[in-house]
Amino acid sequence: MIFQKLEVGAFASNCYIVGCPQTKEGIVIDPGGEGKYIIKRIKELDLDIKYIINTHAHIDHIGANEEVKDAFKVPVLVHEAEASMYRSPQASLALFMGKSKLSPPDRTLTEGDILEVGTLKIKIIGTPGHTAGSITLDINGVLFTGDTLFNFSIGRTDLPGGSYRQIIQSIKNKIMPYPDETKVFPGHGPATTVGEERRFNPFLS
Repeated sequence: MIFQKLEVGAFASNCYIVGCPQTKEGIVIDPGGEGKYIIKRIKELDLDIKYIINTHAHIDHIGANEEVKDAFKVPVLVHEAEASMYRSPQASLALFMGKSKLSPPDRTLTEGDILEVGTLKIKIIGTPGHTAGSITLDINGVLFTGDTLFNFSIGRTDLPGGSYRQIIQSIKNKIMPYPDETKVFPGHGPATTVGEERRFNPFLS
């Protein structure tokens, strides 16, 4: 798997570029800012981008959607329960970043959807709690959790669509069943594993 993590924007959000080494097809997860930087790295990796996938619709994860989309002429995908956030600069926190309008997603996803990009098999896992339509991506057994699960922490739940009860249920029911060695790449901060979070995350005790 071709893999590149980029820290972008004022909130140091993790943008991930993931590709198939055989076909050089790939995806971009959460282009939250610094679009030119993301585009440059994609070109350096010589990837044929097929999708932009947002784990949720907060501005620090979607801020460079339009720039990256225009550069590669690809659709933006998001969970169906999250689509309305793009129409609300308040809920998406876009106003906080000085934006009053966001481009809508091109396609919506549901729980259990599977996208195939070269040898990448991308399974959509609904993990609401940080927002109503937050998702985790299972890409060939590697998890990209957005702002649902962090290294020894969880996403905040005090913003529109957030629910502490839901986020804990999402983590325990959808993420913790994976084997201990499963790698977890969150929306902010360092990578972790399911086993590390099972043992040491204070929110899961």
